[in-house]
Amino acid sequence: MRIAILSTNKELYSTKRLLEAIRKRGYEGVVIDHSKCFLVVEGNRPSLVYNDMQLQHIDAVIPRIGTSISGFGCAVVRQFEMMKVFTTVKSQAIMRCRDKLRSLQILSRAGVDIPKTVMAKDSTQVEALLKMVDGPPVVIKTLEGTQGVGVVLAETKKAAKSTIEAFYGLRANFLIQEYIAEAESADIRAFVVGNRVVAAIKRQGLEADFRSNLHRGGKGQPVILSEEEERAALAAAKALGVKVAGVDLLQSKRGPLVIEVNSSPGLQGIEEVSGIDVASEIINYIEERIVLDEGDTVGV
Repeated sequence: MRIAILSTNKELYSTKRLLEAIRKRGYEGVVIDHSKCFLVVEGNRPSLVYNDMQLQHIDAVIPRIGTSISGFGCAVVRQFEMMKVFTTVKSQAIMRCRDKLRSLQILSRAGVDIPKTVMAKDSTQVEALLKMVDGPPVVIKTLEGTQGVGVVLAETKKAAKSTIEAFYGLRANFLIQEYIAEAESADIRAFVVGNRVVAAIKRQGLEADFRSNLHRGGKGQPVILSEEEERAALAAAKALGVKVAGVDLLQSKRGPLVIEVNSSPGLQGIEEVSGIDVASEIINYIEERIVLDEGDTVGV
């Protein structure tokens, strides 16, 4: 079996670990920089060209699409789908997750509990917006931010007003969300593969930073999810149609609240903290799905 990893940097931890897990199984792994692909669209013959060669004999694709190239990256994934190549994450699911408002709307419709969230284009109604999410304090986040970038905790009405006006001035799209004080600057990252949570960690933000992202210096520890937390993570991934996902949860007085679903979750933090070989779990999932889709066993 030949498995392609779509990644713009073959030196990234996640890319290297996936490649290692593929080869450990005896399969062939290739890294394809999707930003350098050519999409060829013609009647009933979709194809991809990479390094002046037509991509052929790819059995499965693992998309690792960064936010800076979401649009084109998803077009590449879609092209593989048109070529009837199995992908661990569908292009449409990636786009759903990248749009924070859209993903929250879908989660809300599916009955998944989320923090109360509001979005508006009228900059003159700051007080009304704050009341809708029981603030201040409130969390203000841009729709395009990732790894904690573009996320601000406004603890006073004055701070919220200044931040909102600044975002409006930059023509940035943003959400205003209720602040869950009892979470104490911590969240849970549940790693979903297929229909299972294969690993989970609790991430604690630095004392001076309410954001818990490990990329920003937060600390992690292994955690065993409650049944309610596991159900919330699986329900969120299912609602967005994501089969490999990092689901972020807050522990609140009213139960787990899903704050985000990441369709290209990093492996380093979850593997190093949990001690679980998540990369191999992803390859297991590919094996299972290809067997089910083809109705036969997969040969090496």
